[in-house]
Amino acid sequence: MSHRQVKPPLILFLYSDTGGGHRSATEAIIESLHLEFDGRIATVMVDFLTHAPRPFKQLPLFYPHMVRVPQAWEIGYHLSDGSRRARFLTASASSWVRPNVHALFAQYPADLIVATHPLATAPILRALNRHRPPFVTVVTDLVSTHALWYHPLSDLCLVATEMAFQRALACGLTPEKVHITGLPVAERFGQPSADRDTLRARFGWPQDRPVILLVGGGEGMGPLKETAMIIAEARLPAALAIVTGRNTALRAELQARQWPIPTFIYGFVREMPDLMHAADILVTKAGPSTISEAFIAGLPIVLYSCLPGQEDGNIVFVTSHGAGVWAPHPKQVVAALKNWVDHPEERLAAAAASRELAPTGAARKIAHILAARLGVE
Repeated sequence: MSHRQVKPPLILFLYSDTGGGHRSATEAIIESLHLEFDGRIATVMVDFLTHAPRPFKQLPLFYPHMVRVPQAWEIGYHLSDGSRRARFLTASASSWVRPNVHALFAQYPADLIVATHPLATAPILRALNRHRPPFVTVVTDLVSTHALWYHPLSDLCLVATEMAFQRALACGLTPEKVHITGLPVAERFGQPSADRDTLRARFGWPQDRPVILLVGGGEGMGPLKETAMIIAEARLPAALAIVTGRNTALRAELQARQWPIPTFIYGFVREMPDLMHAADILVTKAGPSTISEAFIAGLPIVLYSCLPGQEDGNIVFVTSHGAGVWAPHPKQVVAALKNWVDHPEERLAAAAASRELAPTGAARKIAHILAARLGVE
């Protein structure tokens, strides 16, 4: 008797490298699926915009330039942020992308589709119509969630916070379709490779002063250079670690400078969890993934910039819970840092508040929800 090997069910993840931590959230969920179900579920992640027709295909390339004009970004965000407006915008796109969508799903015949990008919801759901497997949306924004995330044809929508849950209901989703899971974060953010002193020794950081970690997201966005300069010029009794991301020109410029305090400069890094666990304070733009990662590391946060509209709610979320401060001007950043350096008890209180907000187990929770949809236990 021959035994035919049964293929595990396939989940197709649709993401894109257009900020917002879409890739990192997708990778965190896939990691948890492999950890929890050990090969019983197959996964593939596809940057769906690279399979789209022009001009959508160019969006990942244009994104870093688009976000460097925050006023234009804000106008576009608010003009499109409404259920009727979002559906009007996506209705015409659906017929345009339909041949590409069908070609994509012919290439990846999935048993479940998971969208971790707002542009992967309405156009794809409309293009596939009823001839599709179950469709799950994982919202990778934290608080201020655009209407494009929410579509009534989605079978399930997973959100990070109560505010995002309420937004989903306001956009027409029924309560039974929406679940609060927290934002998915990779396991390594909760499991540093070594203790703090060992990590600092590995990085060459001083052990006798607080270390300020300054980041600007994967693209090195925001006034990163100006903020770094004014922090250093304040000559606080601290060290400074700067992560410039993919902004190689900025990294080279900063490395060529002389710094008045101990300063360490990095480009795009894979060891961000260890950097966070070794640091004392995080200075960052208000990106949802970085904020959630900081919560897990128990870092007090100074937010120095944001994408208007999309990240406004993140500022309120962090500051209202006492986990950080909003400092949109470099001098305000220095004032906040000076206060936390001079008053470590206040810094530790903010660190404790940050840790309380950690989305512990969110990725594994999502993995189990997806597995249940496939009938895998």
